Amino acid sequence: MNNTNALAVIGLGYVGLPLAVEFAKHRPVIGFDIDAGRIVELRAGKDRTREVSAEEMGLANKLTFSDDPEALRAARIYIITVPTPIDAARRPDLGPLLRASETVGGVLSPGDIVIYESTVYPGATEEDCVPVLERASGLQFNKDFFCGYSPERINPGDKTHRLATITKVTSGSTPEVADEVDALYASIVTAGTWKAESIRVAEAAKVIENTQRDINIALINELAMIFNRMGIDSEAVLKAAGTKWNFLPFRPGLVGGHCIGVDPYYLTHKAEALGYHPQMILAGRRINDGMGSYVASQLIKALLKKRIHVDGAKVLVLGLSFKEDCPDLRNTRVVDVIRELQEYGVTVDVHDPWAEPGDALHEYGIRLIETPQAGAYDGIVLAVAHGAYRDMGAAALRGFGRAEGHVLYDLKHLLPRQESDLRL
Repeated sequence: MNNTNALAVIGLGYVGLPLAVEFAKHRPVIGFDIDAGRIVELRAGKDRTREVSAEEMGLANKLTFSDDPEALRAARIYIITVPTPIDAARRPDLGPLLRASETVGGVLSPGDIVIYESTVYPGATEEDCVPVLERASGLQFNKDFFCGYSPERINPGDKTHRLATITKVTSGSTPEVADEVDALYASIVTAGTWKAESIRVAEAAKVIENTQRDINIALINELAMIFNRMGIDSEAVLKAAGTKWNFLPFRPGLVGGHCIGVDPYYLTHKAEALGYHPQMILAGRRINDGMGSYVASQLIKALLKKRIHVDGAKVLVLGLSFKEDCPDLRNTRVVDVIRELQEYGVTVDVHDPWAEPGDALHEYGIRLIETPQAGAYDGIVLAVAHGAYRDMGAAALRGFGRAEGHVLYDLKHLLPRQESDLRL
């Protein structure tokens, strides 16, 4: 398929919008999203995710936005980039992916290619999505239409590792389609592509990328808890160990977001369906999911040691998004710390210069404060390493604490060790 063929991107979030913008520098692109408000904003050149600037959108002069499925009929290539979350029981929720597949199936024509970028367990594209496409279109897979899988590798908030500079894994449902899909992405990814031997291999490669990171962070989290009992600073240990050339530079912390804290459950779900009960992966998940409770308990102990009455204490949590300098609140584990502190009777104020107040209220029922009150808090938790907090420095941050005594807990090691009362 040449550059005159229209391409549609379904789902215009952190993954889909940068992809649509990059392709639209070379070919006609239809950016589709079911959120009509999102379409209005994008037409006005505003991106609430802050992944794409108005200037970048201006360069994508072949890009149109729509929330009307009929607009998709002009496309010959469809790229689906919708979220793949987990439900309350930590089971994969393919609902958004299957609904997007049904939408695309309703406009498919013979010869079209549907490419998935959403993270799934191996086999999901062909076993779960393809039947929906066939049923909605009345067409036959690998005869009338074809599929590809090219897992997203977007790192929200990262201005260095961008779409074009990250190697793209590609795959297709036939050897010929695999070549077409690979050539398609090679036209925009300067870092190059890696053509996997099958869709299932590409799916598996994606899901283990974040599973590997999750397990490594879980190890460091467990070590940090051990070193805390020993009275040893974990950061000092990690710096010393890091002098060996092959020591991996992971750090302890809250593991949230839509990837690392979610993807392992897709893999374990598929493994359990096949009769295998994963042990290491789920052990790592238990450790990381429990870090919010651990952080809260450490703060409570520190308050008690300073003879600060816990019930009715006031704590300021700085940062709510799942990572630094990013407005993304999906699956943030800072909320675990907040909820646990509230269980102790603590009043919690939350501040975040990046997060959208409406999103925080809608997703978690948390009302962000605009400006923390000076001298008002018994405890201050540096939960997210936003540059704004780093720039403030310890003296300004302690200015939020009560003059008669408070605890400053630095989860992200933003401050020198001697300038905080607690570090993870």
